[in-house]
Amino acid sequence: MEDSKQSRYPLLINWFKSRNCKVIVALSGGVDSALVTLAARQALGKENVLAITANYQTLANEELETAKKVAKEIDVIHHLLEYNELDNPNFTKNDSLRCFHCRNELAINLLKVAKEKNISLIVDGTNLDDVDDDRPGMIALHSMGIKSPLLDIGLGKKEVRHFAKINNLSVHDKPSNSCLASRVPHGTEINSVKLRRIERCEMIIKKLSGVRQVRVRDHDTIARIEIERSEISKLCNLDKIDKIVFEIRELGFKHVTLDLEGYGKKEIGKLNEDEIITIDKYVKK
Repeated sequence: MEDSKQSRYPLLINWFKSRNCKVIVALSGGVDSALVTLAARQALGKENVLAITANYQTLANEELETAKKVAKEIDVIHHLLEYNELDNPNFTKNDSLRCFHCRNELAINLLKVAKEKNISLIVDGTNLDDVDDDRPGMIALHSMGIKSPLLDIGLGKKEVRHFAKINNLSVHDKPSNSCLASRVPHGTEINSVKLRRIERCEMIIKKLSGVRQVRVRDHDTIARIEIERSEISKLCNLDKIDKIVFEIRELGFKHVTLDLEGYGKKEIGKLNEDEIITIDKYVKK
């Protein structure tokens, strides 16, 4: 099994070599896009790879800083793409197509940069495991011509983490994350005040408890905390709980709860269990 794993990373490098052109990599700060960026750099050289991180105002600052750190580790040209998706009413109304509109706008902005710099290939970090989840954002990106090399060669999350580790990427074991808007139930309008409050709550919990992965679901007056089941014991301390509750209430929540089921893989599905996503009319034919 290990030999099989080792033999698959060259496939990722060869994916880029076979195209032999300049590439834009959408570098989010997660392990998937980090590995794609590294492979592109190894295959094409620094001068032919442009890593772009979108600062669209709904991503936690922690993620932006991680993306900057990873770009330095890989020694790749890195640009921040600045725009505000809170200006997009299709996004802020927060219906079941929110992620589609988010990724569609990202693709539009990436394509603008690609045109300006005469770059024909744009890639992201979508991996094989992502197709098992509800991913309207992935559909949006692919409909706009964004490629996913990890998906094309069949690499899942476990293999991605393995290759990231042996290549000494600091994010090899970084927990998966998503934009702050994913913490807000569909049908509740998204705004900057709500997102910054969520971000602050998650920072408080990480600092006071030491957990690595946390989601604070915003149910108006209720903050529902989700962490990995394996880390729930880190909150089983009355002093920690008192401090967390006090600081979160200071941010405007009246009630603070802990979801005993723990953080689930399909986080959006858990937040909006009864929704059906219909995308066909938005996808370019």
